[in-house]
Amino acid sequence: MSRIETTRRCGRHWLLAGWLGAVAMHAAGLVASAAELNVAVVRQQLIVAQEPAGALSPTATKQKLAATPLPAAGKPIVPQAVVVAGRIGARGMEPFLENKASFVLLEIPADDHAQKPGHDADNCPFCKKRTANSPMVAVQFVGEDKQPIPIDARKLFGVVKGQDVVISGMAVFDPKLAIPVIQLTANSIYVRGMAGR
Repeated sequence: MSRIETTRRCGRHWLLAGWLGAVAMHAAGLVASAAELNVAVVRQQLIVAQEPAGALSPTATKQKLAATPLPAAGKPIVPQAVVVAGRIGARGMEPFLENKASFVLLEIPADDHAQKPGHDADNCPFCKKRTANSPMVAVQFVGEDKQPIPIDARKLFGVVKGQDVVISGMAVFDPKLAIPVIQLTANSIYVRGMAGR
């Protein structure tokens, strides 16, 4: 592995770890309120029964978001409505935050070998090479207080690492970041294959 690849990989891990850490900092004060939330009610509000039309891959979503001119210096990037189809994963790291309705999405592999039972994209050299430059999508579901919902996404949605989902919400992409990360505040989730489970 070249020095540049090592630096990029370390930068990617630090940036994602920073995002996860920032979200986790809110956890201490919010975990107690999780007991007050009715998981079934929250789930019913967020899971949709039909897959939303027009879902884009993380790469196509990044292109859509990047096509909008950046605001003047000092002004925030305006979030845009998106529908993203992706696979839960985080390139060798844990994609979920404990006690948070948050996770990371990656590109869904397009070829047949990725559909084989037991396929692990994190350890597949073909998948790793293909997705090396594709963006990650940092997804979080927030409550009325604009804070992440303090219920683990695995419990709330019944999802696992490697599962394909379609997320609707408002997203921003900052091309100045060291690695490509789309920050998506979600308002609904469709879990592919859930009907058959």
